Amino acid sequence: MSSRPRALVVAPQPFFAPRGTPFSVYYRTLITAQEGYEVDLLCYGRGEDVDLPGIRIVRIPAMSWLGPIKIGPSAAKLFLDIFIFAYSLWLLSTRRYAFVHAHEESVFFLRFMKPIFGFKLIYDMHSSLPEQLRNYKFTESRLIIGAFEWLERTCLKAADAVITICPELAHYARAQMPDPSRHELIENSIFEDVKLARPKRGEAPETIEMPMPSNRRVVLYAGTFEAYQGLDILIPAFAEVKRAVPDAFLLMVGGSPAQVERYRTLAASHEIEPDDIAFTGSVPPTVARRYTKAADVLVSPRSSGSNTPLKIYEQLASGVPLVATSILSHTQVLDEKVCFLAEPEPRSFAAGMIRALTDEIGRARVSAGALQRYREQYSRPIYETKMRRVLAMVA
Repeated sequence: MSSRPRALVVAPQPFFAPRGTPFSVYYRTLITAQEGYEVDLLCYGRGEDVDLPGIRIVRIPAMSWLGPIKIGPSAAKLFLDIFIFAYSLWLLSTRRYAFVHAHEESVFFLRFMKPIFGFKLIYDMHSSLPEQLRNYKFTESRLIIGAFEWLERTCLKAADAVITICPELAHYARAQMPDPSRHELIENSIFEDVKLARPKRGEAPETIEMPMPSNRRVVLYAGTFEAYQGLDILIPAFAEVKRAVPDAFLLMVGGSPAQVERYRTLAASHEIEPDDIAFTGSVPPTVARRYTKAADVLVSPRSSGSNTPLKIYEQLASGVPLVATSILSHTQVLDEKVCFLAEPEPRSFAAGMIRALTDEIGRARVSAGALQRYREQYSRPIYETKMRRVLAMVA
């Protein structure tokens, strides 16, 4: 029998889903194992096993008939979380854990299991769930949103350590905690490739190619196609860019087939020719990163929200000039030293893209500033140091 202390990580998401899983679960769990803990990782039934020495992955049934597990709140996730609850109860009843690391909404029931089973609790707060319910228009019920606001507050008070992923969320969490010193801001800033335990047969991601025109200046958007991402700002803005920079080309990476069709129609309505824009649909991260390196300008036209997009850190580290909207989700990390900021409306965003495409001195300045900021604030050594501080809180 192992003499190492045990830790339970509860992550209500597919693990590992290369096109959707936040890397935070992978890296935080890996560091926990490296610090000497024997780790059980409980997650959804879907996903690929990864090479995580010393970590046992426990999956609920896959239930593929539910269809894709979308980002954000959904009835399917609520149903799957019933099984996450049941499996958590089973694991806690059969094994003794020094602490439980609860990601996202799993904390809402683990908080009440804590006094029963006597473990210490880490709350990994990826976002404010009441805010997500509003952003994704899951419900407008004040009663339901109010109930989750109360749950969130009581979890922040009961947790022995709290991790948040962006400054605004950190500010919110600390204000609710009786001891703010038990909080750590750990941005999801690590994005190295994850090694699968059993790589899939068939076409490797590296063979998936889409030609990027070599004689054009490429503006790249990569991410989800949800409404808050601001693609309704980006596409009309690019129509203005084309008039000022005729060789500009817009590459849109991500989106479901229905979303791609919607924005293809929007582009046509703004008289953007098919030769000037391309849509790839969803691609593996390895492919998206190659597009990033080959692009002339990156864009993040997000129109709402307070959480910093995960891709921002990868964009900072890319060395490619970035244009972003000057909203809170960006400006808590970005400023004019590291990117071109624009108002969240088409004309201003177009002006930002034109500057990023044509101002060589400005391009060099923001690229150098972005790389420096990433190294000093978000690199892997910084990340690992912060995670070890969290583990020390529950040791």
